[in-house]
Amino acid sequence: MSIKGKAYIVGAYEHPLRKAPDTSVAQLHAEVAKGAIEDAGLTKDDIDGYFCAGDAPGANAFSMANYMNLKLRHFDTTDCGGSSYLVHVGHAAEAIAAGKCNVALITLAGRPNSEGSSGTQVRERGSYLPDAPYEIPYGPVTVNLYAMVAMRHMHEYGTTSEQLAWVKVAASHHAQHNPNAMLKNVVTVEDVINSPMISDPLHRLDCCVVSDGGGALIVARPEIAKQLKRPKVKIIGVGEALKHQMGGKIDLSYSGARWSGKRAFEEAGVKPTDMKYASIYDSFTITVIMQLEDLGFCKKGEGGKFVSDGNLISGIGKLPFNTDGGGLCNNHPANRGGMTKVIEAVRQLRGEAHPKVQVKNCDLALAHGTGGSLGHRHGSSTVIMERE
Repeated sequence: MSIKGKAYIVGAYEHPLRKAPDTSVAQLHAEVAKGAIEDAGLTKDDIDGYFCAGDAPGANAFSMANYMNLKLRHFDTTDCGGSSYLVHVGHAAEAIAAGKCNVALITLAGRPNSEGSSGTQVRERGSYLPDAPYEIPYGPVTVNLYAMVAMRHMHEYGTTSEQLAWVKVAASHHAQHNPNAMLKNVVTVEDVINSPMISDPLHRLDCCVVSDGGGALIVARPEIAKQLKRPKVKIIGVGEALKHQMGGKIDLSYSGARWSGKRAFEEAGVKPTDMKYASIYDSFTITVIMQLEDLGFCKKGEGGKFVSDGNLISGIGKLPFNTDGGGLCNNHPANRGGMTKVIEAVRQLRGEAHPKVQVKNCDLALAHGTGGSLGHRHGSSTVIMERE
């Protein structure tokens, strides 16, 4: 079933806090929900569908629906890490098209900054992963898993640390205009490669920030969207995919975006060259380069050259990206940055991004998220949106 044009994003809200030591995760979920509902011009009683992931207390919709006193006809607690919230946009559109709900709320919230979480800690995944007992003794660490991918990309395609650094440089050019960004200073390639090495070849400035906060979206039926006063953002294509270890046939040279992007573009009936703006998950600089290639914005192996030409900087490049500063400079709430990717794409399509980074005539935008690890197992989801 195609969802093209059958649902609209009518509300979006990003929490302004980057450190919230005195606010519970449940309260953060409720605060971003309130913000998105008010942004849409709706009320809590209009919500009849709810989508959340493992960041929600109790890791399910039941606990948060109870906390917020939501009266629901439909709910979904699909969890695939940072890609969950883009998956939720697609699932919400499908549920609306199928008549399961009329107005869907999607929330993300977390406190990794206050709780001292980072990508340099061992990933203790517990017994729910079938192969975890075989991995945990080796102490898998998030940044190490991504560093393996970066090193392989360098080996295969000649990508350099300087090229990786250009992703951070572009993000910093945008973050300087975001008053809420954690890192507001514009950096140079030299700043990035001279920052401390965390896991070869990734330096500290190749890594995303760690923040508290969250965000929320409201997805609604077309009939409802047309009654509201907000600019209309239509969902025209979605795709989701899993990339795992494939029975030992591990290939670090590509991500699940290879499949999720293709499906989203086919449903939307557009091409990568049609996109005016892209929100790309940026847990690390290598994450962006891999996804740009796999989504079709450049050929495989040419991502380093694409970003080093300044193509990601708004007002200069061919493909402005993450104009809020992204996870590399702005925020990365709950260690899951997919939600904020959709929010900034919505701002761009509405013409509500900061004037210094607003893309002219932005009528088509893409948001893409990755959940898990590029060098391990992950979910990918792509959402293509159009300003009506």
